[in-house]
Amino acid sequence: MAAVLWEAKEGLATLTLNLPAKLNPIALDLQHELRAALARVREDRGVRAVVLTAAGKAFCVGADLSAMRPPEANETLGDQTAKWMQSVSNPLIEELRALPVPVVCAVNGAAAGAGVGLALAGDVTIAAKSAYFYLSFLPKLGIVPDLGCTWIIPRLVGPARAMGMSLLDERLGAERAAQWGLIWACVEDDVLLLEAQQLAQRLARLPAHAVIEARRAFEASARHTLPEQLHYESERQRELLNRPSFAEGVAAFLQKRAPEFPGRQA
Repeated sequence: MAAVLWEAKEGLATLTLNLPAKLNPIALDLQHELRAALARVREDRGVRAVVLTAAGKAFCVGADLSAMRPPEANETLGDQTAKWMQSVSNPLIEELRALPVPVVCAVNGAAAGAGVGLALAGDVTIAAKSAYFYLSFLPKLGIVPDLGCTWIIPRLVGPARAMGMSLLDERLGAERAAQWGLIWACVEDDVLLLEAQQLAQRLARLPAHAVIEARRAFEASARHTLPEQLHYESERQRELLNRPSFAEGVAAFLQKRAPEFPGRQA
């Protein structure tokens, strides 16, 4: 059985984590298949947006502790895990964040441990009302949050709430997650996938480079002073105003119609 399902229709690729009997742990085989699916998205210029979701009652419950293998000779468990993270898990998050198309994560149930990092690595995250986010790392295991949690969460909700999530051993329900700004929206369970696909279809109509520019601009702002970021913005406008998408946007505005932007070129 495939650990990740792929479905593509009208420019929208839906990737579904598919180990529901085990609540979709982020096992190595799932990670390898998800990276292969992301490579397929990169190669298929007909794909203009992605929905990432999961089958069953949970989105992703993090590491499958029951399946941890004994380390190889002359290697500690920590050595082995760090090696796997650096060769597989970390590239997975980096590749997801670098996709040339928008990514909507649809969290259908529990997102725990590393599953939180995966759920928040897209561009827009929505969750079913029954879903929750749980950082079990430090309270239960004495290890730090990973898969980007320590980078993403404080940028979304601030350091105080990030610390609380990390230390207080509490589940954060989807409704509160939306109130905090951790996710874009909380929706009824039975319309989650439909809402995610409709969002992705809206994003697919953007200029092909829009999501890349948005990611880079907000990431740059985290390391810039205000004058530096103002300069960054003006330099991006120097290039972007000369692209066909801007001319199309202006023409559509003047003609009182929706713009029609070309698809991906690369």
